[in-house]
Amino acid sequence: MSNTTRPPFVPAHTLPTPGSSRKHILAIDDELPILELLQEYLKAQNYRVSTATNAHEAKRVVEAEAPDLIITDLQLEDTDGLQLIEQLRIMLPKTPVILLTGVLFDPHVVEDNLKWKISSYISKTAPLQSLVDEIRRHIGR
Repeated sequence: MSNTTRPPFVPAHTLPTPGSSRKHILAIDDELPILELLQEYLKAQNYRVSTATNAHEAKRVVEAEAPDLIITDLQLEDTDGLQLIEQLRIMLPKTPVILLTGVLFDPHVVEDNLKWKISSYISKTAPLQSLVDEIRRHIGR
């Protein structure tokens, strides 16, 4: 058996390299294991992934290179995820935002109250392929 190691987790402060042809996704979550999983899985799906653990880092990534899509948690350590989404919507009004959260919502609540802020809602308990399907629906491969 070969002794291969997993690629290292790229920390949130690592900014994207502009000019790549792959779609760029910004993942925002204050739980590092979640960010690591998202980064590894989405890179395997041929996406470029930048990460942020808080609102300040997220805005810095957006200012460096606008992502094609944003995935964010609802409950962040330094801010409310919906407030961050509102701020990012001002900066990037047409960029799809997927809310990936452990907070369970009634589908009617999402439809009636959140659809103007987010493009999609996915539970953290959903299979990762469901997230990839939503990403592809919004921005393709």
